Amino acid sequence: MMQPDGFIAKGQEHMVCKLHKSIYGLKQASRSWNKRFDQAIKAFYFDQNEDEPYVYKNVQESMAVFMILYVDDILLIGNDVRLLSLVKIWFSTQFQMKDLGEAQYILWIKVLRDHKNRKLVLSQDAYIDKLLVKYVM
Repeated sequence: MMQPDGFIAKGQEHMVCKLHKSIYGLKQASRSWNKRFDQAIKAFYFDQNEDEPYVYKNVQESMAVFMILYVDDILLIGNDVRLLSLVKIWFSTQFQMKDLGEAQYILWIKVLRDHKNRKLVLSQDAYIDKLLVKYVM
């Protein structure tokens, strides 16, 4: 990072600033955020998926929680509400966060839930409609 105008000391014009904390919007910010996230989530007994490095899982007997990271958005999926709640509480102690409730869309994929039958359906109809409009089809 270059020295800000007005803060350059004579004879030290070649010096640069060293950041102790990343600044949102810089190239390095996403890498810094990912390193911090990775360390914190592994400390809470989540394992990183080797094939998909932004997918983490925590399995305890018959309960499982999956955490999917996309830039600075996180999607939690699990089969036990109490465990999901514990993860959210723990996560809020580690990071500033906002719970947006149940996901409606993930990367243009619509999420449909059938709580009664315990089914989750993913649909790309909105994305397909967008492409059809874009290419006038």
